[in-house]
Amino acid sequence: MSKSANQAVSKWVPVPRRLRGKCPLRYDTPTATSEVLQAVPGRNRERQIGEEIVRAGRSLHQRGFVAATDGNISVRLDSRRVLVTPTAMSKGVMKAQDLVLVDMEGRKLKGKRNVSSEIGMHLLIYRLRPDVKAVVHAHPPTATGYAAAGVPLNEALCSEVVIALGSVPLARYGTPGTPELAEALAPLVPQHDAILMANHGVVSYGEDLAKAYMKMETVEHFAQIALVTHLLGRQQLLSREEIGKLMLAREKYEGTASNHRGPKAEAAASGVGKASGLRSGR
Repeated sequence: MSKSANQAVSKWVPVPRRLRGKCPLRYDTPTATSEVLQAVPGRNRERQIGEEIVRAGRSLHQRGFVAATDGNISVRLDSRRVLVTPTAMSKGVMKAQDLVLVDMEGRKLKGKRNVSSEIGMHLLIYRLRPDVKAVVHAHPPTATGYAAAGVPLNEALCSEVVIALGSVPLARYGTPGTPELAEALAPLVPQHDAILMANHGVVSYGEDLAKAYMKMETVEHFAQIALVTHLLGRQQLLSREEIGKLMLAREKYEGTASNHRGPKAEAAASGVGKASGLRSGR
């Protein structure tokens, strides 16, 4: 493995020395992070994922996507256990030993701190999306502004965003940390990879933590672009036919996650922009 490829992977996951150059992996693929972690056995894998969560939390804090003790991150280790950030702790100073291990009912299995009060939201997503292995919740300012204004990010403005996310719907308000929030999200989770939560923030998820985190970045980037078009007073939306082509590309590049979109993906493939949840130009 080349030095540059090794550095690219190490940005998210430190590759154990004994595995470097020995694992038959392709480090230039989107699933490099999960493949490396799968090659690390037992407790070492849990520790590596914990360090990955810490780095993602630090990135959220540095980018201003969270303030004070906002936000939470989790990774599904297997069918029975989830590693999650603790409650009431800044993501900028969090360490791996601060993380909490819970079961799929949210009961603490290991950890000195208490689990995030919003663990129910994470567990709901894992139950509804077997393909999802990581969940990120944050309050990126521009996207959260849209959520507070009651405006979804569903305008077909950028081809890259359509491929990466499709549309970003708005879930009705539910009190954080209560079943209300899970009930508001439940209808939207199967068909989307990121959701605005009214008067609250954003949740994104993916087949590994790197992808879940990057979807959060994409949501905020798209919100900034959409805001600029509103300030300019003009939007040039992609057509229904153009959206259909992009949704086909999304199916191709998203892999297993796209298998959970069912009829909507098939309709989008026929060029029906409305089926993708995006507002088209014509």
